[in-house]
Amino acid sequence: MKTLFKKLSAIKTVLPPHRCIGLLTLIIGCVFLKPLLLHIYHFIPQARGTFTGWKDLISTLGLLTLPQVGLGIAMVLMSIGLFLRARVAWSFTLILLVAVALFNYLLPGGSQHIGNFALFDGLCLLWFWREFSQSSLAAGTLFALISFASLLTYALCGSLYLGEEFHPVIDELSTALYFSTVSMSTVGFGDIVPVTPSARLFTVSIIILGITVFATSISAIIGPVIGGNLKRMIKGRISHAMRKNHMIIIGATPLALSVYNGLKERGDTVTVIVPPGVGHDYPADTDLITDDPSSDKTLRDAGADKARYILVLRNDDSDNAFIVLAAKEVVGSESKILALVNSDKNLKKIKRVQPDIVFSLQTLASEMLLRKLSGENMDTDNLMELLFQDGH
Repeated sequence: MKTLFKKLSAIKTVLPPHRCIGLLTLIIGCVFLKPLLLHIYHFIPQARGTFTGWKDLISTLGLLTLPQVGLGIAMVLMSIGLFLRARVAWSFTLILLVAVALFNYLLPGGSQHIGNFALFDGLCLLWFWREFSQSSLAAGTLFALISFASLLTYALCGSLYLGEEFHPVIDELSTALYFSTVSMSTVGFGDIVPVTPSARLFTVSIIILGITVFATSISAIIGPVIGGNLKRMIKGRISHAMRKNHMIIIGATPLALSVYNGLKERGDTVTVIVPPGVGHDYPADTDLITDDPSSDKTLRDAGADKARYILVLRNDDSDNAFIVLAAKEVVGSESKILALVNSDKNLKKIKRVQPDIVFSLQTLASEMLLRKLSGENMDTDNLMELLFQDGH
């Protein structure tokens, strides 16, 4: 069983579910459009210049099956959003897959195989829903452009095909573009009026779809921006309120991470400061400040004046010395500064900046090794004195 899980994990690493589902969605969309694409490929070279009007062109190209064309194009475009792991693409792809399945199962010209693939794709989307967690401005913008382009294509083709059922007649692309834009935006100047039931129903569909597309597009674009800002504001306020009688860890070294995990297990409140551009393995819910730790402003933002301990645990001793100097200008009377010394030769230099406690693993290790080789015993008091030295 463990071997099976390892193999599945390896396959998931090589072929991430969101890419496989995106590829399957792209294939379904292309297969759904295959009859139209083949028709255009074979017919256009032979029929060039033989069309008598827009209605003749749209009828000949097979665009009368506009729902099928719209679904196919939307599926192809939504596969891009799935590759980007966009939540909005996941939602709309599910709706499109249901429509594709119903189209192929219920209508005479449908293909049962495509319907089965659509259902399978939908089940995969539901099973791997956690993979599609991105809610970004880029994904929202992509959705808005796709939706607007699809609706505009539908409105243009329908207006040109039903052109004779309007007054005045829509017989030019510019007129169709004008009427489509006015209807989609629900402005309704009334200079072009549908005069038949089919044209009126078509105009109503443009208005309803226009309201829907504009509303959802705005929410898809503005939502992540407002949500992200609100989340940052709330997190910042909560973190600022919690920064009292806490611990501050400066650095992203393995020692710093180990100390952080130990403090969190004991229930202590911890704030971490990591310099910009430095990678770290702290958990996502860490109260983390990414800024220059030797800056007075950064230390004040971290609540250094109200902290119990400031643990300076960077790999570079010179950086640690500068941070200690900056911290001494900010800390309160009850705060203690502990500085890590990575190299024994820098021990005296670190002591000159007068941290409250100097922490030297190298000194401890060398002393323990020497005593072991000489056969001397080391008690707990000696161990603590070597590990934590007075910085004054």
